[in-house]
Amino acid sequence: MIEERAAAWDDTEATLSVITVIELAHGIERANSAARRITRELFLEELLNEITVEPITAPIALRAGRLDGALRARGVQIAQGDLLIGTTALDLGYAVLTHNVRHFRTIPGLTVLQF
Repeated sequence: MIEERAAAWDDTEATLSVITVIELAHGIERANSAARRITRELFLEELLNEITVEPITAPIALRAGRLDGALRARGVQIAQGDLLIGTTALDLGYAVLTHNVRHFRTIPGLTVLQF
């Protein structure tokens, strides 16, 4: 499954935020059927075996806090998880690939690709 999706980006390097791992684990617990739970568990297991997981470091946390403060001062609020994913990508010089472009597009300087 990952190979099929990844084929669209050829040899593009991909990493995963530790926050995304949290979100996927949350989704496993919220599965509405045993079959869906198993599918999600297998997907996460495969993902973790194939892709590097990036931590939230102190510099990323500081950048996220500053960015959150600046955005909120302008009346813009981003979910904490999305903010951390976005600032991790900024810190590493990566784009974010997501279904949910709305929150990520409010992060200045972040390249967002819709999946």
